Amino acid sequence: MFLKANPERRFSSFSLKSFLQVRHSLEFDKMEHEQLETTSSSSMRSNDDNIRGEIKQSGPSKFPLTFLQMAGASAVVLFFAVGLTGVYLTLPESDYSFLKLPRTIEDLHILRDHLENYTSDYTLQVLVGYCTVYIFMQTFMIPGTVFMSLLAGSLFGVLKGVALVVFAATAGASSCYFLSNLIGRPLINALWPDKLVFFQDQVAKRRGGLLNYMLFLRLTPTLPNTFINVASPIVNVPYHIFFLATSIGLIPAAYLTVRAGIALGELRSIGDLYDIQSIGTLFLIGLASITPTLMTKKNRP
Repeated sequence: MFLKANPERRFSSFSLKSFLQVRHSLEFDKMEHEQLETTSSSSMRSNDDNIRGEIKQSGPSKFPLTFLQMAGASAVVLFFAVGLTGVYLTLPESDYSFLKLPRTIEDLHILRDHLENYTSDYTLQVLVGYCTVYIFMQTFMIPGTVFMSLLAGSLFGVLKGVALVVFAATAGASSCYFLSNLIGRPLINALWPDKLVFFQDQVAKRRGGLLNYMLFLRLTPTLPNTFINVASPIVNVPYHIFFLATSIGLIPAAYLTVRAGIALGELRSIGDLYDIQSIGTLFLIGLASITPTLMTKKNRP
């Protein structure tokens, strides 16, 4: 009896040991699976959380840019300066004191009257100079591009003027996008921290219909175009969406401004550009752009 019981004890102890090992293995696999799920879910929010954390933690500093960032921005300025200098050197000798950024309707009248004499004979130089100035202003958030849009209508007509404005505005916005990706984060944290948090939250909520949302922003004055150009790379708006929304969304406003430039002599102030009817039309077009997204969310189970 003793000899027979001994193998059974060894067998039962072996079975118990195997059972404990299997149980331990299952518990370990379960813990590992839960850890993977937690890591996966948290990684989906990591970019947004990091941006919000940087916005909250960043405080005002004496000078937020590093030496390399300043060198990159200076290189961009130098590029535009060389381009404008090249245009200037190809023009005939004359008094070009009228060449300055227009700040009033009167300044725009003076600039238009002088440039009309050069547009027919030096069309290429005028086009290159116009685009360079427009892109420079968009890149470095210099106000006054509305005067440049009026000038395009006055010099080139509606169709050519709209094409020129949309091209220059899209190129300038793209240049601002990439420059902001390099040096924009400390600047926008210092200038618009609250607005940046709002924009980040809205972009995070609308990832599925981001193109429609960006079109809505371009078509309506919900957020300034300057802020959108600078903030888009910071909140991870993909460039192809930014480009499409910019090139398409700027067409209605560009058309209104360029068309007004044809009758520049009748324009007394910038306020005359956008009446209630024009603003209402832009809002209706903007609402139409986000309707597909709203309908998709409503029909989603």
